Amino acid sequence: MPIEIEKKYRLTKKQREQIVRRLRALKAKSAKEEFEENTLYRGGVIDTGRRVLRIRRVGSRAILTFKERFPTASAIKHQLEEETEVSDPDALDSILDGLGFQPALVYEKRRTRWNLGSAEIVLDELPFGLFMEIEAPESEILRLEAELGATKYRAELATYPRLTAKFGRKRGEIIESRFPRSRSRDGKSGHARK
Repeated sequence: MPIEIEKKYRLTKKQREQIVRRLRALKAKSAKEEFEENTLYRGGVIDTGRRVLRIRRVGSRAILTFKERFPTASAIKHQLEEETEVSDPDALDSILDGLGFQPALVYEKRRTRWNLGSAEIVLDELPFGLFMEIEAPESEILRLEAELGATKYRAELATYPRLTAKFGRKRGEIIESRFPRSRSRDGKSGHARK
């Protein structure tokens, strides 16, 4: 399995604006902001403290992910990660249900991806805050942290699932962290923009 190496930072609005300006000055390439809905499952050998089974929906696409985190006290985390795109996420949800896996957590996220050399930098907005992740080899993370002016930024050690468990709302057996809904022009429910 591939190993993902990343460091996460909690950002203020001002820090996020500074990072965006610095990424643009460094000629980093960015993609359009994506809206994600992430559903994590419990059951089987899944232990949400170290192992995660997730369906991530982004527009019409869906990705099934398995992660297993290596224990560490470092702010730079290492974890096994295996992903595959899924053509029918509703069918996969039914398969997981048939195998005894149940949704445990749901969190929404707005994500903008930036590429700078071999590193991926993501800027995330979740209902409970703003974050940045740098994914690259450890030495590259530390180099980019300095180049982006983020060496004094607060490292966030908690995962998004743990933060969802802390700040989300319990609805039946599922803990959710969602953005407020608004009505679009056609009367259908949509995602509120800030």
